[in-house]
Amino acid sequence: MTQAPTAAKLSLPTILAFSGTSLPLAALVLAVAVHLPRYFASHLGVSLTVVGGAFALVRLIDIPLDPALGLIMDRTRTRFGRYRVWTVIGAPILMAALYMLFMAPPGVGRPYLMVWLLVMYLGTSILILSHSAWAATLATSYNERARIFGIMAAVGVLGSVMVLVIPIVMHQQGFGDGEGVRAMGWFLIVMTPFAVGMVVWRTPEKITRQRADERYHLRDYLGLFRHGNVWRIMAADLCLALGPGWMAALYIYFSKDSRGYTVTQANLLLVVYILAGVVGAPTIGWLATRISKHRAMMVITSLYSLALFALLALPKGQALAAIPVMFVTGFLAAGFNVTTRAITADVGDEVRLHGGKEQIGLLYALTSMTSKVAGAFSIFLTYTVLAEIGFDPKEHAVNTADAIHGLEIAFLSGPILFVALGGACFIGYKLSAERHAEIRQELEARDALYDEAPIIESLSGAPAQTLVEGA
Repeated sequence: MTQAPTAAKLSLPTILAFSGTSLPLAALVLAVAVHLPRYFASHLGVSLTVVGGAFALVRLIDIPLDPALGLIMDRTRTRFGRYRVWTVIGAPILMAALYMLFMAPPGVGRPYLMVWLLVMYLGTSILILSHSAWAATLATSYNERARIFGIMAAVGVLGSVMVLVIPIVMHQQGFGDGEGVRAMGWFLIVMTPFAVGMVVWRTPEKITRQRADERYHLRDYLGLFRHGNVWRIMAADLCLALGPGWMAALYIYFSKDSRGYTVTQANLLLVVYILAGVVGAPTIGWLATRISKHRAMMVITSLYSLALFALLALPKGQALAAIPVMFVTGFLAAGFNVTTRAITADVGDEVRLHGGKEQIGLLYALTSMTSKVAGAFSIFLTYTVLAEIGFDPKEHAVNTADAIHGLEIAFLSGPILFVALGGACFIGYKLSAERHAEIRQELEARDALYDEAPIIESLSGAPAQTLVEGA
């Protein structure tokens, strides 16, 4: 068996400091998806058509943004770092957009909303891509990548829970929904520079060595799509985003009309689902180090699909009985991003070995793009299915037994189908830990021929090796 090149193990404090960016980013995703559109429509007087149209149009414009950013990031080389410099650039862009959106005056129009949504998505994309790509260069061994992405996901879950708690606390203190949303905005604005500052200050960065005269050409990027594993990871990411996205779109309808839960009960169960990721993400990261990432992915996708069937076996109106099932499904779902992001880093090494150039930023941009496409289509697909089965989504509508049965089939079939397909994408996958070790050995040998220094020290002035265990 081929052994991986000797590499120091990153200390837990180093990984936790680096994972800080995940906290505001995950919190922002939840705040924007659940609260921000309703805030504009209900509290600022913006019409539903303007809000819906603005969010949809901006999302379409935003989809090609990630590949362009990935291309630019991969070509960035400064004394300050490659992905570090983009992390610093993204933070103030995001903070400015957060202030303009969460503190917007009443009656703003479509142009205002679209401009600042675009700025927000620009800042978010910069931080997400630079963070993922930086993680791939920070942890270079097969198992260490599973570990770091697992911890990053767990920190992100904590951010989601924190932002969910804010409106609840504000309501208990006598404040309205609008004040609760603005409090969420201030939380995100304050947390972003704090988290990013810790990452930039305490984390070393390794810039891939290459010849000084080496240039990127269009054929280098087109050649990326000649790799079967690139298509494999994009297809898996698309399916694994579509499955949970499909379920999320129908979750409230299923909880109320099929299971008989109140909206409050459904939201509390959703908190259980999200909180389970704090345990699930690092546990599945650990599992990936034991049985390999692609096998771990096939295991958790199979178990997730089976666990969904248990929701129909639960007694109606008994929300407490659903807690174990929601915990298990949330536990397993937390592993989707852990494994796909870690596998993407390994595929990036394979691509660099064959092509000779760093393209990890573009790879993460492509998977981010597929997730956005899945998010855009999940609403369209699910609501089209609801219309076809004759389900009436109005608040006080009374649906027939056939319509509710159709809702149950629709709720389960989409996630089970797409999640199972996501796991099936790794049948025949051959980039194992042993093969990755061979790739890293070849890369290390080739990198040693180049003259450029590999490490950008942390801003604290401490050499990078002092931040890892055993140094």
